[in-house]
This record gives sequence, C-alpha cells and structure tokens, in this order.
Amino acid sequence: MGSTITEKILASHCGKKVVEPNEFIEPKVDIALSNDVTAPLAVKEFRKAKIKKVFNKNKIAFVMDHFTPNKDILSAEHVKFVREFAKEHKIKHYYEGGNVGVEHALLPEKGIIVPGDVVIGADSHTCTYGALGAFSTGVGSTDVSAAIATGKVWFKVPNSIKFVLTGKLNKWVSGKDIILYIIGLIGVDGALYNSMEFAGPLCKKLTMADRLTIANMAIEAGGKSGIFTPDEITENYVAKRAQRKYKFYTSDKDAKYLKIFEIDCNKILPQVAIPFLPSNTKAVKDIKKTYIDQVVIGSCTNGRIEDLRIAASIIKKGKKVNPNVRTFIIPATPEVYSQALDEGLLRIFMDAGAVISAPTCGPCLGGHMGILASGEKCVSTTNRNFVGRMGHVESQLFLANPAIAAASAIKGYIATPDEI
Repeated sequence: MGSTITEKILASHCGKKVVEPNEFIEPKVDIALSNDVTAPLAVKEFRKAKIKKVFNKNKIAFVMDHFTPNKDILSAEHVKFVREFAKEHKIKHYYEGGNVGVEHALLPEKGIIVPGDVVIGADSHTCTYGALGAFSTGVGSTDVSAAIATGKVWFKVPNSIKFVLTGKLNKWVSGKDIILYIIGLIGVDGALYNSMEFAGPLCKKLTMADRLTIANMAIEAGGKSGIFTPDEITENYVAKRAQRKYKFYTSDKDAKYLKIFEIDCNKILPQVAIPFLPSNTKAVKDIKKTYIDQVVIGSCTNGRIEDLRIAASIIKKGKKVNPNVRTFIIPATPEVYSQALDEGLLRIFMDAGAVISAPTCGPCLGGHMGILASGEKCVSTTNRNFVGRMGHVESQLFLANPAIAAASAIKGYIATPDEI
C-alpha cells in the first residue's frame, strides 16, 4: 500500500520510511509560528520551563497581526512582551509595524514556508500552507512553546480524505466558493482530524491564490490540514520567493484514503455561508434579498492582490459604495498594499467611499477596524461566521468571495456583480 503526500512529508520529518494513520509521531518542525494573541502564552511557558535557548532562531516566526496597529494598552503590552523575547533570542522572522502582514498571507509571500515543510502555528488557519504542498496545522500555544524549545511536535498521523475537483469554474466562482461548497457538503466536522487532500484536473488550473484560500478553510470542515500536490504553478510561485531548499511530494497511486469525494465544479455557483456556521451555504441566487450594514474585503482568506483586483473591477463599475454600507478594504500584507497602490486599486476604493486599512486581522476575529453592533449584518471575505465573530452576539455575518462582497457593497444587499 502506498502513502499519501501527507504521510510522506511526516515520515520524512520523523526519519522513517513510512508512517501510518493514527500513529503517534514526533516530527521535526521547519517553522513554528505564533501571533500577538497566542505568542505571549507560548513565551510565558517557555520561560516558566527555564529553557535558556530556542531550538533555532531561524525557524520561529512571530507575526504581530491580530490587533495591529495596537488597539489598546493590553495589546501593546502583549506585543512588547513578545518583541523583547524576539530580541533576546535574535528571532529572524519577527514582524511588527510597517513590516507586518496577516501571517498566513505574509509567510508564503516571503518564502519563509516552502513545499515539503512541516509547519505548526498557534492559529487554526495555519492549514493555509498546504496550498504550497507543505503539511501545516494549527496547535495550541503550549505546543508552540515546546516546539520552539525542542524543534519537534507531538501528534497523531491523520487519515486523508481526497477531494477530486473536476469541471470548470463558472462566472464569478473562485476558490472561496469551492471550499464553501465542500464545507456545506460535508459539514463543519466532516473532515475532523483528517488531512483534506485536493486533487483532480481542475486543481492544476487553480491559481495559487485560490489554492491558498481553499487550504485556509480546511479547518472550517474540522480538517487537521489541507494540502495540494505541488506542480508547475507552485514552482512558479515558490522559485522566486523560497528562502530555503524545498521538495515536492506526491501521493502514490495506491495510497489509502478514508473517503474520496468527486466534486463536479460545473455545479458550483457563487456561494454565501449564512449565519451562524460556514457550512450553512447557499448559492447567492437562492438567498432572499438581505440588506446589509457592512462589507469587509481582506483577511488571510481573501486579502491578496488577486482579490483586490476583482473587487476593484466591480466597484469601479458601480462607482460608489452604498451610503448605508461601511466598506473596509484590508490588503493582507505590505506588498499587497504596495501593489494595489501602484495599480491604482486603492484610488478606486477611496473614490468609491471605502475605508482602506493597514494590513491586519482586525475585524475577522472581532478585534477592531470594523466591529458590528447589535442587529447589524455584514458580508465578509473572511472565514468564520460564528455567533459574535465580528462583534455583537446579535449581529450576523455572511461569508462570500470578493466579487460578491464588492457587488453587495454597491447594491446595499447581498448581490452578484451581474446586478451592477
């Protein structure tokens, strides 16, 4: 019996020829990641253990992205605490201020994470890096603390579920719609502790931006990880960025899967996840007219330059966002911000009446830069729509792709670009 791509990567990091699903392992870690919310606890536990030295100053990443720029005294103190630790241990990958971006967009962009890596992060959306052909998963802060001390992490090898994507993308359909459709199909626990492996002929045509979006939301189906087989598109993205050598792994033809789903993407129309679960998905055309108060375009899911280009192309046609809709544009990284500036996208957003933010996670987790009041409704390109996720527990959050979000900002209700 052959091995999946996930099993091969994990085996290589354990010094084994093969690993089996449900086997407990202790692989070496290529990157251990945490942010301004989760790093303070990891640092605290590291110091409590009286460990003198991190395992490798070049394999740790601290990204101060959730409450950046610091929104209050507590967030400022948290960042100061982590900053001092990073200076003490000469951590190479420390990002704050003008250098910071949303972690899961920033690290691939900078080539810090590469194909074949094992990555852990004290943030559930660490599964994003599977788009590069890496095994990456979210863990707790104490796990990160142990990893930055030892260079290893302990967990169980996941089973793999294969999603074979066929067909072609319909108008206004993107990676966001594919993953929302899949989550709607299998549920928020449909891939619980499993690796979601995306394969099939359509995968070879998906952009890296779409792959990153799909892998990012594997956790919304309960997945331990999401992963794509690296190919020419991966090579084109990684070759000019990689800070380290990398390796492409592929699944064997006789690899064993827990389940295999055939997804005919010809059937997927633009999707919206309605409150209060990412699995509450419907085609936009099947949603009754729903007026909204806010739109957010950004986050680790859809804050890349490709997303901003789509949004700008639609907002430009509509000329102005609806006066009743606060519209926030949040480039995921400084590089994305710079590109959007050079391409004139930010001017389009400003002229339309949108608010442009510095790179931040901000509203996605109900932190700042766009909090909802009681009874308010928001269309967002973020990844979760749980009760109170973006503010008041009586607010409502609808998840959609950038095209739907932009059209909704113009119309004042959940809409498609064809209505502009």
